[in-house]
Amino acid sequence: MGQEVSISLQAVKTKVYKLIDALIEGAKTEAEIQESIRRWWKLIHPTDRAVALKYLELVLQRSNASLEAMNDGLQTLKEFRAVADPTPPKTPKLHTVPDQTQISNPL
Repeated sequence: MGQEVSISLQAVKTKVYKLIDALIEGAKTEAEIQESIRRWWKLIHPTDRAVALKYLELVLQRSNASLEAMNDGLQTLKEFRAVADPTPPKTPKLHTVPDQTQISNPL
């Protein structure tokens, strides 16, 4: 008999967030994320799948809403910056530090 996973809202959130982190960090590709979800789904007992699907959809909807809110906030910031300062910010100039062998000893 195979290993089964516990189904709770917290367990689903943890799984989803770990996969999102792995994708953001470049540890996994989209295809690897999809395969991970397929393997995870197979571990869920068939009688628990309805609840797991409900929790998964809830977590994904909330995650999507959160990303949209962040995107909207960023757009507002960009619009504010464009109105407040229509000129693009200047890139700071870097000054070279003289090599220590060229500095004479003050003593």
